[in-house]
Amino acid sequence: MNFNWTEDESAFRKELRAFLDALVPADYDAFALGEHEWAANSKRFCERLAERGYLTPSWPAEHGGRDASAFEQVIVAEEMVLHGEPRGLQYMSVNYIGPTIMMAGTPEQKAYHLGRISRGDVLWCQGFSEPDSGSDLASLRTRAVSDGDEFVINGEKIWTSGADVADFCFLLARTDPDAPKHRGLSLFLVPMDTPGLEVHKVAGVVGEGAFHYLVFTDVRVPASALLGKQNEGWSLVRRALVFERVGIAKYARGNRYLDRFMAWARAHGRDTDPVIRRQFAEAAAAQEMARILAMKVADERVKGRPDSPVAYVYRAASVRAERLAMELGIELLGLDSIEENSLADRQMRWGMTAGVAGGSAEMQLNTIAQQVLGLPRAS
Repeated sequence: MNFNWTEDESAFRKELRAFLDALVPADYDAFALGEHEWAANSKRFCERLAERGYLTPSWPAEHGGRDASAFEQVIVAEEMVLHGEPRGLQYMSVNYIGPTIMMAGTPEQKAYHLGRISRGDVLWCQGFSEPDSGSDLASLRTRAVSDGDEFVINGEKIWTSGADVADFCFLLARTDPDAPKHRGLSLFLVPMDTPGLEVHKVAGVVGEGAFHYLVFTDVRVPASALLGKQNEGWSLVRRALVFERVGIAKYARGNRYLDRFMAWARAHGRDTDPVIRRQFAEAAAAQEMARILAMKVADERVKGRPDSPVAYVYRAASVRAERLAMELGIELLGLDSIEENSLADRQMRWGMTAGVAGGSAEMQLNTIAQQVLGLPRAS
């Protein structure tokens, strides 16, 4: 694998960076804003991106993309993070909700949903985790019962980011309670304004809009909201999560904060401290390892191997990288690191949740043990 960018890819990055430099304030951080403000900013910004072909470059042209390689989408992810992720939560719809609809959607679903995502005028949230089903996602209890040409949904979802401003929910529900837990699950594309769907905020240190609690009470959706075949949602979710785990270039965010931490250390005479220098070196090496693995995931996509277990290895490496950057910030700033929106606070919030969001680090290690190392499941 060649880790150098091609001339075309380098030119694309230069063009994209110039566009972002002119449009996004230097200190912008979408996730430090209130959810309604970043939602409004996100739609305006993504519409501008879409006009230039920057939002979904690696998507097929028929779905609003430019048929570019997966590496160009990596460049987009890196530059977005380096500019404070002005897409907001739209990275979800671009990186894995849209591609999953491409894989399994009906012509009508593709025409409607992919068109809106590629234009940047829609926000999605993900309805996966439940109060009693977090890391063990397949044990979820939310039910979707077929009733004529509709499904009736009852249950609860939690830790749902952006639910209060989302237009649709990418929902996983159980459609066959008698099947083994990894089977009998189905995916639904549910409008958030559907009667019976309640959204409650969950307070947390990560930031406003980071967590919500959803309650589905006799929520009726048409059968056309089913994505793919009934009872075969788990296989789709597994592929979707492979895309999701590299949706944000977390190593680029880590490097962004390492640069800021180094500037602070120099300004306060801490850059010559051998303990601090060692922490800097370990954190920087971890970011680079995560980046190399992210490139490997992109390379697997280019070669038509989207289900490669490398994504799980990347996920584990990115958790370690985020935590090392977080620990460095705390060591440098001490008590000042817990001041809201301080230099270290923003990285600390993401480092705290790194091993949980998108699947726990322990579950990723179990998957690596089985799929990469070939070890047996524990009995």
